Parts: sequence; structure tokens; C-alpha cells
Amino acid sequence: MTNLPNLLTLIRIFLVPLLVAALVQQRFRLHWGNTLLLANDFFAVLVFLAAAATDLLDGYLARRWKQVTTVGTLLDPIADKLLISAALISLVEIRLLPAWLVILIISREFAVSGLRSIAAAEGFTIAAGELGKSKMVFQVVAVTLVMLSIRWPAIRPYALAGMWAVVIFALASAIDYFRKFWRKVDTTVKLRRRHELIMMERQKRRLRKAAKHSVLPSESDSPGSIRGSAPSAR
Repeated sequence: MTNLPNLLTLIRIFLVPLLVAALVQQRFRLHWGNTLLLANDFFAVLVFLAAAATDLLDGYLARRWKQVTTVGTLLDPIADKLLISAALISLVEIRLLPAWLVILIISREFAVSGLRSIAAAEGFTIAAGELGKSKMVFQVVAVTLVMLSIRWPAIRPYALAGMWAVVIFALASAIDYFRKFWRKVDTTVKLRRRHELIMMERQKRRLRKAAKHSVLPSESDSPGSIRGSAPSAR
């Protein structure tokens, strides 16, 4: 049976270059005779929303059909970050977003990914909280509004307000991830290292005790036992 959630994740990855091309190549137009059927801004919005829909759908289907795989677990966050990073960087390229704001959002994504990777290596899973989920929803809405502002500049203030909401939720969710990390992982690592140090110290004591007993003379090697075993002079 085909693993549809993983297929949707791959489709989202393959949509990333198409989204970048649609945003950067602003001369793209699809005509039917003299009628404009599709311009690059609408096409970019459609591609972005389709990719965002696959993000919601693949997770739902994976849980419902019990098709959660290692490949899907690894690819899904990569696909999400590729999509959002590509969209934001392309919007900086066409001068619709300030670069510092995009750097802040992308840096948060990689910082959280690093924390979750460290937690996974220690045997913990840091699940996405409500702040992270809210950030994702605001992110999709805000980026869509920014793309639509290419055609309708009047909505640009609302789009920028949405991006500020994304920044606020991104920072708040990052703090929440750091709190979960320190509470679960850091405390556990400290306790484990303390236990390892105690075990090492006990091992050293046992080795020193064994070495001390090995250098002590045995009863058969004592001077008295040697004299007692000597033959009589007569």
C-alpha cells in the first residue's frame, strides 16, 4: 500500500521551487486569447496554499491510517521549513518584507529544530504546543496576505500586522520550547551524569581496594612460616 502521507510530504518539497519561481518571476502570465487567466501572484498563492494543505493533511492521514514512519517523521519538518523559508526569502527578494524580520523567523525555526533533535537524541519527544500551532496558522495567513498585497497594495498594512503577529507567536513558542527542553532534558542529563560520576567513583574505590589486597603478603610467605618449615639441624 502506498504511503500517502509521505507522498504528500514529498509533493510539498517539490512545490517549493515552483513557489519561488512564481514569486520571483513576476512577468509570468497565463492568457487565453486576450483574457488573463492566471498571474504570478495568484499562482504563487495557489501553490503556497496547496503546500500548506498537504502539511495539514499528511499528519492527519498518518495518524488516522497508522502510517507514521521514520522517513515521514524526518521529512515533514524539513518540508515545512523549506516551504516557509522559501516563501519568506522570496518575499524579501521582491521587497515586500524586511530582511531582519525574515531572519528572526527562520532563526527561530532552526533553533527549535536543534532543541528537538537534542531531545530526541536523549530519548525525549518535545511535541508542538498550542503556541507553535497558532504560530503556524498565523504564518500561513500572514504570508498569504503578503502575496495578495502584490495585486492589492491596500491590504499591505494588514499583511505586515499579520507578520508581526507571527513574530510574537514565534518568540513565545520558542520560549515555550526552551522551557520544555530545560525541564525535561537538561535535568535528566544532569541526573544521569551525576549517577555516572558516582558509579565511576565507586569503581575507582573497588580498584584501589583490589590493588591494596594484591600487594599484601600471604600467610605462606610470612617469615614465621618459612622458619617453621626449615629442616632440623640434627
